[in-house]
Amino acid sequence: MPRIHRRVLAAAAAVALVTLTGCSSDLPGDSAGSSASSDAPKGAGGPKETGEQSSFFVQADYDAQLAMRTKQPTGPADKPWEQAIDPKPVDTTRYKKTGPYHLCFSNAATNNPWRQVGWKTMQAEVALHEEIADFTVLDAEGKDDKQISDIAELTAKGCDALIVSPNTTATLTPAVKGACPKVPVILFDRGVGTDCPVTFIKPIGGYAFGADGAEFLTQKVKPGGKVLALRISPGVDVLETRWSAAKKAFDASELDVVGVEFTDGDAAKTKSIVTNYIQRHGKIDGLWLDSGATAVAAVEAFEDAGLPVPPLNGEDQQDFLQKWKDAKLTAIAPTYPTYQWRTPVIAALKVLKGESVPKTWNLPQPAITEDERDGYLRPGMPPLHYALCGCEKLPGYPQNWGGK
Repeated sequence: MPRIHRRVLAAAAAVALVTLTGCSSDLPGDSAGSSASSDAPKGAGGPKETGEQSSFFVQADYDAQLAMRTKQPTGPADKPWEQAIDPKPVDTTRYKKTGPYHLCFSNAATNNPWRQVGWKTMQAEVALHEEIADFTVLDAEGKDDKQISDIAELTAKGCDALIVSPNTTATLTPAVKGACPKVPVILFDRGVGTDCPVTFIKPIGGYAFGADGAEFLTQKVKPGGKVLALRISPGVDVLETRWSAAKKAFDASELDVVGVEFTDGDAAKTKSIVTNYIQRHGKIDGLWLDSGATAVAAVEAFEDAGLPVPPLNGEDQQDFLQKWKDAKLTAIAPTYPTYQWRTPVIAALKVLKGESVPKTWNLPQPAITEDERDGYLRPGMPPLHYALCGCEKLPGYPQNWGGK
């Protein structure tokens, strides 16, 4: 059993209901995030209130991710965390060394349910590998400056490989770039502005997530219908690209985007924002969210107002899937699977054994439809457990994930 060394100063119980990021901002330009609303009716095909396109937007990446949604991955059929879409292998023989190994992990945070599920999954994956003698983890608690110092500390600890999930994109780039010459770096979840890591592991990406939800609304909401877009916070690449893809879909549609609001991932704030828009516009015909953790709060705003819940997207967290079923919602659940937390451990060991890995390791990223929904419900699991954890056969499941 590997020794896990972990230093976390923040109490795990103090959890904000945020998915994928804290409330940090890391803008490379002037227009990475926008918040807009208008009381003036615009009508079908009229001017949009979506603001300027994010400076994170890259057309080629957008095109590639949307195309990957229909491509078949390679790898074991029953292990999506080991599959890859369009892999381009890189030679890792220069990193080959004899074990046992000391792996290190610089984690952006465990400050939300998505990250907590992923962290539990990663620990269980580490426990499977006897060749991992030590696993040293530093938690940045959602703070860029702490993660910069964490990475510097870990590179001085004699780590054989360094796994990094960056807090924000631009600010963490120099720290990752500085670590690459000292230790093989395995990047996952969020990107940085350098390609020096040996591999970058992620599901297809934010463009695919954002497009899945927005395209669903363009199909389910009548032309001229009012759509409210809810975002968490600006400055993290995967969230910026989610909105970039949604913006493109909405701008090309005949839907009326009446507002783009940041919720900080807070359920109470989300409910308040939706309530205010209902009062202001009388009716909201569609809801787009860049993550699912506050989807149930948004639904409750309509229920409290005695109004039908409009078409919306959530994610693969249990409370949303259950609400979707019980309330017979018109919905879809794009995903950013937490099974990706297994892959960096597997990748690190491959690198240290001199086995090739994809330069960009694109994992499958399904969108859950109504026909598939019940297959992702996990009786006995906590409300904010994420179905695509890839953890059901890991030791300690379900108890270590909060299940019964």
